[in-house]
Amino acid sequence: MIGRLNHVGVATPSIEASVAMYRDLLGATGAGEPFDLPAQGVRVCFIDLPNSQIELIEPLGEGSPIHGFLARSPKGGQHHVCYEVEDIIAARDALRAKGATILGTGEPRIGAHGTPIIFVHPKDMGGVLVELMETPTEPHP
Repeated sequence: MIGRLNHVGVATPSIEASVAMYRDLLGATGAGEPFDLPAQGVRVCFIDLPNSQIELIEPLGEGSPIHGFLARSPKGGQHHVCYEVEDIIAARDALRAKGATILGTGEPRIGAHGTPIIFVHPKDMGGVLVELMETPTEPHP
């Protein structure tokens, strides 16, 4: 079921400050343009790495689910890891059959890459929030 690591999600109070940190401290050169995902209450920016991506996530509006995370970790931090799967419905159903909790309604929604995603509850994943995304049609670096 599990495919390659697509990205690590990092919550941040400021995408601009985080991009500068990755650029200035680590030499990252592949930062994309930030964009809003109003349906998820977040602003997102991807930093391309040779083998994956960092997804910077900033709250968008007062109802953003990222506010709770930043209340506990005001400077931000690792929010989730995202793995690719070939079939999001088959992955969801297999996880449910094994007793895992899919967050929200359990129905896939469109994520930042424009592909269907689901999130698996951290209590079932060793304390890590896991995002599964249907394998993109164009592979990322």
